[in-house]
Amino acid sequence: MKKILQYLEKHGERLDKDIAVATGISLANARLLLSDLAAKGEVVSCYSMKFEKGKKVDGISCRLAGYIPPASPGRKSKPKSGALA
Repeated sequence: MKKILQYLEKHGERLDKDIAVATGISLANARLLLSDLAAKGEVVSCYSMKFEKGKKVDGISCRLAGYIPPASPGRKSKPKSGALA
């Protein structure tokens, strides 16, 4: 479980299959561990369906619970002055 938490902290939100490949755990085992972590409230997960190159990709999207990644470097847009009418 520690491997999964470290991976999510470093890489942010990922699909279960990406987590399984990166941590060297089988997909079935990764899903079991992710469901345990979600039950403990350490991970937030939701069902995800994407289309990549015309193919449907189903999975479980996961991220750390309560973790806000640092702002990305670079210029930020400034708020517009004046009231909206």
